[in-house]
Amino acid sequence: MTDTVASETSTAVDFWFDPSCPWAWMTSRWMDEVASHRDLDVTFHVMSLALLNEHNDGFSEEAFTKLRRYTRLVTAAGELHGQQIVKPLYDALGTRIHVQAEGDQDAVITGALAEVGLPDDFRSYADSDEYDAQMRASHDDGIGRVGQDVGTPVIAVNGTAFFGPVISPAPKGEMALTLWDGVVAAASYDGFFELKRSRTRGPQFD
Repeated sequence: MTDTVASETSTAVDFWFDPSCPWAWMTSRWMDEVASHRDLDVTFHVMSLALLNEHNDGFSEEAFTKLRRYTRLVTAAGELHGQQIVKPLYDALGTRIHVQAEGDQDAVITGALAEVGLPDDFRSYADSDEYDAQMRASHDDGIGRVGQDVGTPVIAVNGTAFFGPVISPAPKGEMALTLWDGVVAAASYDGFFELKRSRTRGPQFD
């Protein structure tokens, strides 16, 4: 594989995710692959499927509570320990949620906090509304760039935002870079809005 650099200056990328979303997880793995070969400056932000569906009568209060726990935890970590903790905590949560398919939220949280060096009592923020305003602000920033009729992930390349890409499995090597170059090309045209086809497979994790 040819290890090339897109340019001598970093490409600014913002990535909005909900830790619960398997599609966001795979897109983030693709971003990691691209970032290992291209000069990217990626900033990870929380968005919330609970907030996105807060007016959806099909969601129970129990479902909302479960969806909020991970995003509340990551938001609190970012507020109290800085941006540098957000991606490692997302990685630790996502590995347990999606790759290892752990179903016990408390066990997922305990293991993820231990992995990133946060104390176990930090888990209380998963059930606290202390940083809900910041969580909503981050969510609104991301979703406000693409509209309410989409979901997670949202990425912005040099300020131009899109929902997606929705991919399965996450591409590697030259294919990952080919997809990235296509996204950058699309982002370079202000009039580009949508390119879509029906999904023919579910999430496929490594």
